[in-house]
Amino acid sequence: MSEKEVFLTKEGLTKLEEELETLKTVTRKEVAERIKVALGYGDLSENAEYDQAKKEQAQLEERIAKVENIISEAKVVEDHEVTTDKVNIGTFVTVQEEGEDEQEIYCIVGSAESDPLNGKISNESPLGSALLGRRRKDVVSVSTPDGNTKYTIISIKKS
Repeated sequence: MSEKEVFLTKEGLTKLEEELETLKTVTRKEVAERIKVALGYGDLSENAEYDQAKKEQAQLEERIAKVENIISEAKVVEDHEVTTDKVNIGTFVTVQEEGEDEQEIYCIVGSAESDPLNGKISNESPLGSALLGRRRKDVVSVSTPDGNTKYTIISIKKS
């Protein structure tokens, strides 16, 4: 059992299940074929292709085990559990940074499906954890390398 609870949205769970299926059915076969080809090169003591393929295989099996573990232990946040009265995992939060004109929209997700470049921030990130449980019009302060930054919550929505 992991030390901290991992949360997933339904979308995040689906993506992990799809990744796991691809890893097991496609990627495993590709790596096995590379090992087979490398074995054909002969002497394993000086076979860089074989060493690389075995390393890939180990990394692949590690990723499969990690994804299986996340899926088996994660708490899936169901759509009916998500409310818009306060920020929670699965909500879209529109915030405005103090002194800025533009608003930003973030989806709060569990750490396993965090993707900041696509607006999905982890509930464990500085901003995500500051927003959790807060309500519309609340102002939150987030510690950054440049000092504290304040954000006002403009709206909270479901997908």
